Amino acid sequence: MTDAVQEKNLPVFSLDKIYVKDLSLEIPHAPRIFLEREGLQIDVQLHTQAVSIQENLFEVVVMATVTAMIGEKVVFLIETKQAGIFQISNLPAGELEPILAVMCPNILFPYLRTVVSDVSVRGGFAPVLLNPINFDELYQQQRRQTQEAASTTTH
Repeated sequence: MTDAVQEKNLPVFSLDKIYVKDLSLEIPHAPRIFLEREGLQIDVQLHTQAVSIQENLFEVVVMATVTAMIGEKVVFLIETKQAGIFQISNLPAGELEPILAVMCPNILFPYLRTVVSDVSVRGGFAPVLLNPINFDELYQQQRRQTQEAASTTTH
């Protein structure tokens, strides 16, 4: 094999672009909510999504919804989507899905974490620091749930 042929068959993984796809901050009870002194209860919901946008080019999005509550009252709500465009090709069968579900979100998460922290501060609150996420474990859980759902529908 020539070097050119071998290079064509090598796996390719590159990050072409990182961007904030969507961002929202709501403070429904401002300004009175700033007078509240009780402890905040913060709930974080995180999801990922990957779509093919053309051959060997994928958009991966990590979505976070951060809800801060005092009792039953919403203090603030941050919704954001951190996205990246990845070029991926020449992978062995079965390796694309884990790269899109684990590796790409791991690259995007620090950017999402910074956006959430910055937006909470700009909203007049203490920074919200998201804990690290094990995207591999999330991917494995999702696969188990999908397999269990498939086995229950076939019986």
